[in-house]
Amino acid sequence: MTWYTFPVPALDDKIRAAIVKAGQGVLGARAVYPERSLADAYNPLAMDPALVKAHDKLDRVVDKAFGADRKLTTERQRLEILFTRYAEMTAKKA
Repeated sequence: MTWYTFPVPALDDKIRAAIVKAGQGVLGARAVYPERSLADAYNPLAMDPALVKAHDKLDRVVDKAFGADRKLTTERQRLEILFTRYAEMTAKKA
C-alpha cells in the first residue's frame, strides 16, 4: 500500500525488471545475516557494506524511474521529484 500513494510514473518492462532485480539484491544482502532483526540490519553504525551498496543501487534505479537525471543524495531532492510528479499527475486530471 505504500506505493499506492506515490505518483509512480508508467514503468516499461525494462525499468520494472531493473527495480525488481535491485530489490532482490537488497533482500539477498539482508539474507546473509538471517539472525539480524531489521533494527540490527539497519543500524547506521553497523550496517553491512553489502546492504548499503544494494540500497544504493535500488535508490539509483528508482530515482531514474521517477525522472532523476543524476544521482540523488538527499531526501529533499527525492521529495522535490515526488512533488513535481504529483503536480504533473494532478494537473492532467484537472
